[in-house]
Amino acid sequence: MELFGGVISITGITFLVFCLMAIAVVGYAIGRITIKGISLGTAGVFIAALIFGCFFYNDLGAQLPDYTKNALKIVENLGLILFVTSVGFIAGPTFFSNLKKNFKSYVLLGLIIILAGGLSAVACIFMGRAMGETDHESLTAMVTGLLSGALTSTPAFSAAKACVGEAYEDLVAVGNGIAYIFGVIGVVLFVQILPKLTKADMAAEREKLVQASEGAKKKEYSGKLFILDPYGLMAFCMAALIGVVVGMIKIPLTGDGLSGTTFSLTTTGGCLLAALVFGHFSRIGKVSLMPPTTTLKVFRELGLMLFLMGAGIAGGAKFIESFQPMYFVYGMIMTILPMIIGFLFAKYVLKLSLLNNLGSITGGMTSTPALGTLINVAGTEDVAAAYAATYPIALIAVVLVSQFLIILF
Repeated sequence: MELFGGVISITGITFLVFCLMAIAVVGYAIGRITIKGISLGTAGVFIAALIFGCFFYNDLGAQLPDYTKNALKIVENLGLILFVTSVGFIAGPTFFSNLKKNFKSYVLLGLIIILAGGLSAVACIFMGRAMGETDHESLTAMVTGLLSGALTSTPAFSAAKACVGEAYEDLVAVGNGIAYIFGVIGVVLFVQILPKLTKADMAAEREKLVQASEGAKKKEYSGKLFILDPYGLMAFCMAALIGVVVGMIKIPLTGDGLSGTTFSLTTTGGCLLAALVFGHFSRIGKVSLMPPTTTLKVFRELGLMLFLMGAGIAGGAKFIESFQPMYFVYGMIMTILPMIIGFLFAKYVLKLSLLNNLGSITGGMTSTPALGTLINVAGTEDVAAAYAATYPIALIAVVLVSQFLIILF
């Protein structure tokens, strides 16, 4: 492709890389814009990717050869693997002790958040019918897609498409595309706005979380460990490899497992679980399995950036094609209500500290970008443990709720 009147000639994969780097530059600049202490941070990349997808997605597809049509999906999945594997390693040393201490709280909060999302979806279905929607099957398919987008849940999206049948698959995809944008941005803003609204002393809240995490950490190994490589890349790749395999395991929910609906941890859950185990044990004998903190932080940020690019470009194209104001409002409801209900339940019933509360909400909302923002807001990596503890519960619950919506309504 020739750009700027033929001054620059870029083709194929090189053109894609050029576009991604440009999105990163613009996105980080957007993320630095701060209004009353609130900014998008890395989620600014998502905004830049959305804008690019809205106006240039078709041009991008036209310039890429057939064998690179799935390039954006590869970028998105690679970013997801890098991010969640890094988070798993970071949370691993405190995760299992923290889970044992607060297991009931994490389970309850994850269920409450997803149940609130499901009830919001039911309310939107009845609102749609009251406003004159006569095709109930189409409305239910659309709202179920909106729910998966509002909670940024790929497994729920896949399960919903499998349940509705071929006739309504496109509606599920459209709903997911409409709600996904606010599903990402809404949670990112929520974890920044809440501490300001509650006038929280972040230093004190951070100290509470750090003290709890230090109490949960196991003793450090005093002997000298053998380091496989100075940057921990071998251990990181090993955890990611095992995680991808685990994520591919499918558990039948309905039918025979081939034609029926199945549940899997997906790449996200598999890599998260594998990295948590690696981070928890940190070594085999005298061989270290723990990458350096610097490597994990770089991979976490790089992974989040790539994930937001891949998801944002494709999401921007779908948004233009399928946007309807009322459906966007439905999606906002299904994002905001679960967060508010979850926050109040965690604060007043479960008595969780603010950062544990918000970390659990990012997990309950299955929001990868919001966790990255919360780590920056909190100033400590320890919030990742709450995310990792709540995420699996929410992952399973949102798949089941999506299927119940289709069956019952």
